[in-house]
Amino acid sequence: MNLGLTDKVIVVTGGAKGIGAGIVKVLAAEGAIPVIVGRSEEDNLITVREVEAAGGKVHQVVAELTDPAACEKAIAVVLQRFGRIEGLVNNAGVNDGVGLENGNYEQFMASLHKNVVHYYLMAHFALPALKKSKGAILNITSKTAETGQGNTSGYAAANGGRNALTREWAVELLKYGIRVNAIVVAECWTPLYETWIKTLANPQEKLKEIESKIPLGSRMTTAEEIANATVFLLSERSSHTTGQLIYVDGGYVHLDRALANA
Repeated sequence: MNLGLTDKVIVVTGGAKGIGAGIVKVLAAEGAIPVIVGRSEEDNLITVREVEAAGGKVHQVVAELTDPAACEKAIAVVLQRFGRIEGLVNNAGVNDGVGLENGNYEQFMASLHKNVVHYYLMAHFALPALKKSKGAILNITSKTAETGQGNTSGYAAANGGRNALTREWAVELLKYGIRVNAIVVAECWTPLYETWIKTLANPQEKLKEIESKIPLGSRMTTAEEIANATVFLLSERSSHTTGQLIYVDGGYVHLDRALANA
């Protein structure tokens, strides 16, 4: 299926690793021009080289997204380079473990800045260009807003905000023809997930336990599977889809987990 994304400029925050890198690679494979926005030029360039080696087009901008001025500058750099933006993927963030009992005001606010404030800022600064292109916004969010996880108040609150903003922006931007959707991630295998699992006493045993609770296939979701859904929602093939929270999770959130062992 031709998704009609050839030469479309799509900004992807946190596009150097994990889910973000998966999105960048699928976008490039579809002929789009993904622009990685991330804090580490070294990490950004690793993914740039991988995409270019596969024959794709890609660009990168270094920005610390917790800094509002850096968000504004990142969008300005993209517009200076390409003169347009056809899509925005808000993806960057980290499950930082700022809980109610073990956190404080400063940590909680920092978590919100790491995980949801820049979603607003990037969309705000990209909006004039998106209005011109009638582009699309895709927010990556997490199950934690719906299921809870424990000891991660900041991240859970941020994801609740991401979900609410998806619906709010979908309404506000109807008049511009800008579609806004979200992909909700549950158990997805990424470098950050691998790092976390290795901190546990019996990482392989714990991984098997988690996988056993995922109804479809008793396996982790892949970054490519998240990316495939993301890229479809950015494309005109989903031209009448907006304000939706799409769960790409093997049924983890909504299906009876007893099914995984059936």
